[in-house]
Amino acid sequence: MTAVPQPALFVPHGAPTFALRPGAAGAALAGIATRLARPRAIVVVSAHWETGVPTVGLATRLDTIHDFSGFPAELYQMRYPATGCPEAAREVAQAIAAADLPVDFDARRGLDHGAWVPLRLMFPEADVPVVPLSIQPDRGPAHALRVGRALAPLRERGILVIASGNLTHNLRDYFVAAQTGGHTPAYVREFADWAWDRLEARDVDALLDYRRAMPSAARAHPTEEHLLPLYVALGAGGDEFTAERFHAGIGDYVLAMDAFSFASRQGAPA
Repeated sequence: MTAVPQPALFVPHGAPTFALRPGAAGAALAGIATRLARPRAIVVVSAHWETGVPTVGLATRLDTIHDFSGFPAELYQMRYPATGCPEAAREVAQAIAAADLPVDFDARRGLDHGAWVPLRLMFPEADVPVVPLSIQPDRGPAHALRVGRALAPLRERGILVIASGNLTHNLRDYFVAAQTGGHTPAYVREFADWAWDRLEARDVDALLDYRRAMPSAARAHPTEEHLLPLYVALGAGGDEFTAERFHAGIGDYVLAMDAFSFASRQGAPA
């Protein structure tokens, strides 16, 4: 059977309670999944799996990792019984190696909440094999973009790339907002809209230099791990990409929950 080309997606995972209260963002994730042809496999890149080099999960049964504390008991009962796909995992590793990037394997890694929360909303039956792939928080956006570009040819083979983070992520501001009546700082929407404007304009240089290009960038991301998945998804869209923002919103006061789809422009190579 001929594989149907897939897009690359950047999706929010919000706070762990996103699994309990998915709201409009959750509906948007569920909706985009219905628009897709059935993937052969999913490569999921989560902001919560950090390693020194790109690392590919090889497990055939993926444990649901509850990598949080202090949340409602119901969350800890949730499971996402995904299966792995060693064949697709090897394709991922080969693609990364072909881009002259180092690559490693992890035979035990399961799915942290950055992965299983959006997957549970998008593919609730857990009937598509999943390959986890780590991020490298110390290597920055250009490296994440390069990893994504290495993955771009896999989309033509029916492999869906889902990169999970948040377009803004400042936990200190979350606690301040929660204690002072829930005010959303202006930078949250400003940064999210700036990012979308640059994506729509295909201004990759500005996105890579976001910390200088956008005055509120350091506040939107005191650390970069939750933004780096955006660059993986962007790179996986190909050098000549089209971008779609299929959701824009704010969760938990300070988390921009915007979601994007990237695909190659018609007639352009991945």
